[in-house]
Amino acid sequence: MRNICLAALLMGSSTAALATPGVGDPIYGATVEKGVTEFETRYGRLTGGAADGEDGLVFEAEHAFTSNFSLAGLVETSRTPGSGRKVEAIAIEAVYALGRVEALSLDTALYAEYKHGFHGEPEEIEIKALFQHRAGGFDARLNVIAEQPLRHGEKMEFGYAASADWAILGDEVRLGLAAFGDFGTINHFGGHEEHFIGPEAKFEIEHVGPGEIEIETGWLRSFGAARDITDGQARLLIGYEAHF
Repeated sequence: MRNICLAALLMGSSTAALATPGVGDPIYGATVEKGVTEFETRYGRLTGGAADGEDGLVFEAEHAFTSNFSLAGLVETSRTPGSGRKVEAIAIEAVYALGRVEALSLDTALYAEYKHGFHGEPEEIEIKALFQHRAGGFDARLNVIAEQPLRHGEKMEFGYAASADWAILGDEVRLGLAAFGDFGTINHFGGHEEHFIGPEAKFEIEHVGPGEIEIETGWLRSFGAARDITDGQARLLIGYEAHF
């Protein structure tokens, strides 16, 4: 989400890909299922432009302790072409389901994350308001994001993640759109920011041991300031969840 991708690229930083909205990021739902443990790997790669080939790879483990509270730990890594993969940050995150607005078929939740950065990157606090609307085979999600780097002089930054998809073959195959982007900082809201949008497919493979495998893949085209560094980003998320 940080709008520093071009500057990081020009300075040779390996964090440019992870700084790009959507790279290594999921779009969170707003419900929690008690007792579910999930292991997830998220990969994003910038395609075309000056940042072609830069990527981010995130590993996460999450457990839902109650019907409205889950806790997760994650590791963020990145790589630039010609260099090895580096661990950029470790983080802990929590999701608390607030409840459902029945009149709108809208679930709501709150997300909080504390991140410890390496290689000169600051520690960060990130808060997300999570919204999810489901009706039949339709699922729409919106994450509104506020991020505060814990370093003197750093401004609070805002962004979003959103998706809409439809069940094509039950829950086994879903097709839709995903979008990520920046709104700017608290002192400079809006304007020429980074945005990505494009098609996405989701697959579910049931009865794999005690759980199921979930796969998401897509390619998002860049818009706005993101066009300065890349044509788009390829995304792949693979998760395994089960009641152990």
